[in-house]
Amino acid sequence: MATAKAIRVDLGAQHASLERRLKAGQYGDAGEVLRAALRALDREESTLEDVLREEVRASMADKRRSVPAEDVFRRLEARHARRVKASPRGP
Repeated sequence: MATAKAIRVDLGAQHASLERRLKAGQYGDAGEVLRAALRALDREESTLEDVLREEVRASMADKRRSVPAEDVFRRLEARHARRVKASPRGP
């Protein structure tokens, strides 16, 4: 097991969440809460990476013709201009 190193963390508004979990007996100490939170964050990041990786794979496998970035931006700018013009506040 790695050696423990004390750290000081200002939890701000999250301190109440920590205290609630400790009082409920879900965790023995603040370190357990922090370790659980970091594991959850690691899982979340891993899941996001998997989703993005799959999106890239699907995109690369898509046989449709690519659209040049200039065309995409031109369409987006025109769409934005139409929305601004149609807005009650006007341009």
